[in-house]
Amino acid sequence: MNWDRVEGNWKQVKGSVQQKWGKLTGDDLDVIEGKRVQLVGRIQERYGINKNEAERQIDSWLKTMT
Repeated sequence: MNWDRVEGNWKQVKGSVQQKWGKLTGDDLDVIEGKRVQLVGRIQERYGINKNEAERQIDSWLKTMT
């Protein structure tokens, strides 16, 4: 799945996002609104990881969404 599809289907996808990154709150998901940069930032904050690691996790998760 590409990011455009994630963004376009955010309401359906955000449950999967919260399952993968359980430390993200409902408010976090509302703020993110399907924007990848916002998701990267929130994952960094909640999990104390760097940007590259957050990007790697998102890319890995995207592969499972296809």
